[in-house]
Amino acid sequence: MKKEYTIYKTYSDILKEECLPLFNYGYNDNENQLTMLSLFSGCGGMDIGFEGGFICNRRSVPRNSQWIENEINEDWVLLRKNRFNTIFANDILDEAVATWVSYMNRFDKDPTIYHKESIVDLVKKQRGGANIFPKDVDIVTGGFPCQDFSVAGKRKGFNSDKAHDGKSHEDSIPTEETRGKLYYWMKQVIDITRPKVFIAENVKGLVSLGDVRDVIQNDFAHADGDGYIVLPPQVLHAGNYGVPETRERVIFIGIRRNALNPTALQYLEQEIVPQEYNPYPSPTHNFNVNMDNLEAPVTCREIFKNLPEPENSNDLSHRFYSKAKYMGKHCQGQSEIKIDGLGPTIRSEHHGNIEFRRLSEEHGGKIKDELDKGLVERRLTPRECALIQTFPPDYAFVRYKGYSRSFQVNQSGAYKVIGNAVPPMLAYNIARRIQELWDLYFG
Repeated sequence: MKKEYTIYKTYSDILKEECLPLFNYGYNDNENQLTMLSLFSGCGGMDIGFEGGFICNRRSVPRNSQWIENEINEDWVLLRKNRFNTIFANDILDEAVATWVSYMNRFDKDPTIYHKESIVDLVKKQRGGANIFPKDVDIVTGGFPCQDFSVAGKRKGFNSDKAHDGKSHEDSIPTEETRGKLYYWMKQVIDITRPKVFIAENVKGLVSLGDVRDVIQNDFAHADGDGYIVLPPQVLHAGNYGVPETRERVIFIGIRRNALNPTALQYLEQEIVPQEYNPYPSPTHNFNVNMDNLEAPVTCREIFKNLPEPENSNDLSHRFYSKAKYMGKHCQGQSEIKIDGLGPTIRSEHHGNIEFRRLSEEHGGKIKDELDKGLVERRLTPRECALIQTFPPDYAFVRYKGYSRSFQVNQSGAYKVIGNAVPPMLAYNIARRIQELWDLYFG
């Protein structure tokens, strides 16, 4: 008799139980595929969202949508595949390469499309005559590094002295190649590839850092010789898009002028773009918006349903986690998640700064029903962080046995790439809206 399918198993477990026939990971209409170039790709949060075809919690999907491809069980569904096809990705982190290549293999991605190099080095090679970036790209996406704009950091912004390859040079002065200016190298990739659409993402803190937002918007508009309409950037709260997380991100969307049909060009150049042509997705859940007919926010309790405690799990991304002790309420990462609310903004943090899944009563724990069962104080596991970010539960982050050394990822590396990522469900909402408007813009 076949074992009941459990969603919280690794991808290899799913294959062993022959559940793969449930899923259609491919987009069948190859003629209508849209090619995507992904920058600062990390472990693929943006790419997974744009590709679609991933497992998500049923509550993250608005009931009036046609987004569901397959029902898995009462809590989990497989989303429809989108038209977008990632043909190029890059990052500088080993953990990013290892996790992205493994997960995206199900979409038959050639691992050589992922370039473990800085965007600066890639652009320099292209300018030097090498064929680095593919031609005829439809869309470019990129979450350029956010540490220098985040309110949680030192907020050096354009004055960052962190190098483009992630190394620190204490005596260096800010240049066009330091981390705070990497958006400008994304702009150069747009110059080279001339996509119809580009989407850039960063932390909300960017909009309150002097004139940084206006400078970036203006620089992007000058791509390809003033060739882009760059709409006023919007801050999107992930909680309004089916993500159980208090994460806010500023999104820049640029559209190439000479690719638009005359009607779309006219409307997109207006000071106030009509909703029919607005590429920013409307909220699907009502965390902090006052709109009718929206879903209730997704909570941590809902996405953790049936998830065993780490010691009872065979999922390495859940079994191995931070054992850092409680260090007092005045330190970062010493709070308990709101189990019946949204999770915290998942950060790319060290072990001692990962929030607690559960605190003891002695340390102010409030999840009484779990404490009464004798469940112990512990921090969030990488799996729980990933679920809060809406990564699919079959994404193997922590990887040891059975992998070559270059593809092994420990829990520290897993926390890092998960915290750096765009929530796939937020990206899916953006992708569906862009896909919906594509023929209206360019037909």
